[in-house]
Amino acid sequence: MAVLVTGGAGYIGAHVTRLLLERGDDVVVIDDLSTGAAARTGRARLVTLDIAVDAAVAAIERTILDNGVDAIVHLAAKKRVGESVDRPTWYAQQNVGGLTNVLVAAQRANVDRLVFSSSAAVYGMPDITTVAETTQPNPINPYGRTKLFGEWMVEDAANAWGLRAANLRYFNVAGAGWPDLGDPAALNLVTMVFEQIDRGEHPLIFGDDYPTSDGTCIRDYVHVLDLAQAHIAALDYLSGPREFMNFNVGTGFGHSVREVIDAIATASGRTLEPVVVARRAGDPPQLVADVARIHEVLGWRAEHSLPGIIQSAWTAHLRTMEERVR
Repeated sequence: MAVLVTGGAGYIGAHVTRLLLERGDDVVVIDDLSTGAAARTGRARLVTLDIAVDAAVAAIERTILDNGVDAIVHLAAKKRVGESVDRPTWYAQQNVGGLTNVLVAAQRANVDRLVFSSSAAVYGMPDITTVAETTQPNPINPYGRTKLFGEWMVEDAANAWGLRAANLRYFNVAGAGWPDLGDPAALNLVTMVFEQIDRGEHPLIFGDDYPTSDGTCIRDYVHVLDLAQAHIAALDYLSGPREFMNFNVGTGFGHSVREVIDAIATASGRTLEPVVVARRAGDPPQLVADVARIHEVLGWRAEHSLPGIIQSAWTAHLRTMEERVR
């Protein structure tokens, strides 16, 4: 099978690309390299392209036809929540516009399989602790709204011209499948704590008075390699006539901020003394994925627990730090 992976040079995309290559698929990556790195794409063909520009449709279509692409995994998107608040129209242009161009090119080139990398951000702040795909989406920031609008576009394409598609709503992604594919950005709790360790600072806890077991927020952490496997499971599921579906990707278990920091202390061999500061606006006390649907329909289950996630992330972080010193 020949697969186009948009954003395949990024953190998650590089894992999807490597797994596809390892199982023998032909892979072509489209990435603008704004946050990704060409070295992460391995032997996949790399096309450097901003998929959100007007001329991208023709370039994407040409890439599909030149490489005999059978299916698309669409991961290319901007994902900084704060940035999306400051630049909402640009986020719409990048995330919604980019997906629009991919869908137009796919239809023109007769590619009828697509896995869309969405986000649990579409749920916003639900007043329940475990979130199923039937929970009403209510995103609270422009980033989440671009993801929800993208889901609607994919579903509309499925209804209009027979696109076989699945949207993956993943929760808190961390870890590294290989030491050279660690998360390069400090955008989540794990990598933010790593950055604080590097600067000799105390890890921060934003509020410890939530109605949880230790007072800190609880989230569902999924290993990036498990997430990449979920993309491939969805891709294989779409090989035959399938009903369009949304799937949560998580473990179904939650871990508190303190538990994550304790796991980082164990993995790093450091003594960490967190400092509690004021709550951040928009943080629900607990958000955990209901993963029954993806288990039943795709046969996918997360294989990695929190200690393994953190240890793999720390190993990759150490490799990155060593490379910076050289």
